[in-house]
Amino acid sequence: MNTKHILLAEDDPRDVELTLAALADHELAHQVWVVHDGAEALDYLYCRGKFQTRAGGNPIVVLLDNKMPKVSGLEVLKIMKADVHLKTIPVVGLTSSRETPDLVEFYQHGVNAYVVKPVSFSEFMKAVKQLGVFWGTVNEPPPPTGEGETTSPRPEALAAESPR
Repeated sequence: MNTKHILLAEDDPRDVELTLAALADHELAHQVWVVHDGAEALDYLYCRGKFQTRAGGNPIVVLLDNKMPKVSGLEVLKIMKADVHLKTIPVVGLTSSRETPDLVEFYQHGVNAYVVKPVSFSEFMKAVKQLGVFWGTVNEPPPPTGEGETTSPRPEALAAESPR
């Protein structure tokens, strides 16, 4: 099991490509699992759906876009921070939203960092490289909580966020 991995929840294919390219400079791209919406992020974290057979273990960091289909990044963050098995996973909001209410709400719900995606290619690459180096190599991740690190989500949380 590869214990050091990153979960990237991003619906824009260009941003996924840029993020992976930036992380590749520090040999971290092969350690990234990419999901394209909030529902997939939760499926990954809870080892369900197409991820039910993935090797266990939580990511060392979740890079989380906010404005995603099905379940927003903010809702993913809320569910993670309410779950004893997921709340210690560092979460970085990596989003294009410069709106103050989004920033405030992310921090109110326990985000570890909030990075506004720079518009320019070179600035975006620089920001992601810095994130990758810190979270992928410098930061010491929390120890595993034990076998079966994840639990089933609260049914009411899923019902509130399921697509209609």
